[in-house]
Amino acid sequence: MLRKLAVLGLVAGALAATVAVSNAQQYPNRAITLVIPWQPGGVPDTQYRVLANLVSKDLGQPIIVENKPGGVGTLGVSSMAANAKPDGYTISYIGSGVFRAPFLQKMTYDPKKDFTYIGGIGQYLFGVVVRTDSPIKTWADFVAFAKANPGKLTYTTFGVNSVLHLAMEQISANLGIKLKHIPSRGNSENNAAVLGGHVMASADGSTWAPLVDSGDFRLLVTWGDKRTSRWPDVPTLKEVGIDYSETSPYGLAGPAGMDPAIVEKIYASFRKALRDPAHLELLKKFDMEAFELGPKEYTAWVQKEIDRQQQLVAKFAEKPEAK
Repeated sequence: MLRKLAVLGLVAGALAATVAVSNAQQYPNRAITLVIPWQPGGVPDTQYRVLANLVSKDLGQPIIVENKPGGVGTLGVSSMAANAKPDGYTISYIGSGVFRAPFLQKMTYDPKKDFTYIGGIGQYLFGVVVRTDSPIKTWADFVAFAKANPGKLTYTTFGVNSVLHLAMEQISANLGIKLKHIPSRGNSENNAAVLGGHVMASADGSTWAPLVDSGDFRLLVTWGDKRTSRWPDVPTLKEVGIDYSETSPYGLAGPAGMDPAIVEKIYASFRKALRDPAHLELLKKFDMEAFELGPKEYTAWVQKEIDRQQQLVAKFAEKPEAK
């Protein structure tokens, strides 16, 4: 009897493995939804739409981009984790906000357990911009104004406790200055707020790049490890005496429990798209770099990044109960 059960178990396991292989081979046989947890028009939305178009052609199925902004990049992602099947037909942009949120408030997901991490995609060029007619001409002017007028220098980011907000808090603490943060709902609103004179500065990803090139904005400082090739005269934070850099790498994820073979198939197509001339041209447009890590490497990187975000929150976050 035991022998028969063992044989049946082996047969069942073999059948399950055969079905899994078959599913991976047939994938995809219908449209894939790609969740973007940001407003349309920003850098991540623009980039992922370019990649979605390339991957769609490669996989032979449409990729439907679905914008679900809110919660500083967490709303759409948490909805995916809670409601989507782990069959590869719902995937999402995922970034540092998802890793950070559970340390700020109670969330419906655990970033270490509730996602399948598919692979790395890119990293931002961050920087601080002002309107060109601003009396603030340099980063030194920015700091001098803030010191002379505590709490009066207004700046915007795409949300309270976003990576940009926490970075500015860390920079302010380093310099001993006090700024006034005016949060928005996304990149487009940040640019509009500066253009309209509603705030004095914006700390954001390089969605401001076309406005810098057009002469509407002045770029004061960038946050990478080295100067950009596009704006070689603009210093980095390290060059102005702040030992800090931030590029907030981001990637692609799905619900927990995805078939590893399907994960590999998805990322193989995205990896090809990352190297496509159309995508490389977009990276050049925003002076960004790819963050190409396969499923295993990206999963390991995420686990370490979650711990880093916990430390940032402990030091610099605006806690909800303090409001």
